Amino acid sequence: MCSQLRRRLQSITSKLPAFVALLVILLIWQAACSFELVPAYMLPSPAKVVRALWNYRETLMLHAGYTLQETFYGLGAGILLSFVTATLMDRFDILDKAFAPLLVISQTIPTIAIAPILVLWFGYEMTPKIILVVLTTYFPITVGLLGGYKSVDRDSVDLMRSMGASRIEIFRHLKFPQALPQFFSGLRIAASYAVVGAVVAEWLGGFNGLGVCMTRMRKAYAFDTMFGIILFIVFISLLLLLGVKILSRVCMPWLRSDSE
Repeated sequence: MCSQLRRRLQSITSKLPAFVALLVILLIWQAACSFELVPAYMLPSPAKVVRALWNYRETLMLHAGYTLQETFYGLGAGILLSFVTATLMDRFDILDKAFAPLLVISQTIPTIAIAPILVLWFGYEMTPKIILVVLTTYFPITVGLLGGYKSVDRDSVDLMRSMGASRIEIFRHLKFPQALPQFFSGLRIAASYAVVGAVVAEWLGGFNGLGVCMTRMRKAYAFDTMFGIILFIVFISLLLLLGVKILSRVCMPWLRSDSE
């Protein structure tokens, strides 16, 4: 009981610096608006942002539904594509040598340059947004999963082979479980990019979504609402990261038991 209380206290105190830093930023923001260091039309106060966010909540939730659909569909497709790619690259060296440079090259192309092309090819519906989310999340998940596969101890693989284990059994009982920590590390990065990728795609063409909503608010000079949408996007991204963290604990209970 005492050890559990101590761990909870340590968890609270470890989050205290981040909370204090966020509070300081909000106070500085409010002070800059109160003393008119920045014009109100350029930087609305936190109170105005929260008020605009609350007044616009129904429309915001409607647009957020479209963005979340694009995010989850794209992230799911990115995970599936990354799993297939990383597994084949680990199995066949020729594919590893062929696709490894292409993975690096794919990250040198800015997503904001690809988005208009995708809109031109696939229209203004949900398809180009999902494709852009897939392209955004594909690299970190693939690299993390492939690195996890390659970090498996060769002696352990040879031991399982000597015991008559097949390739599928080695993959199921050894390679994939040991690759999970690096997979979830890549997934955390991808999850933080997924919402941003969907919003960027919506900026450049679409009828619904938080990106479209932000564009409309900018053209209407409703900067308080636009700032509120930005904060709402940050909140969604944090919730998505929390979901990945919970999922990693469920899928890797042995790490949780070690920490306890």
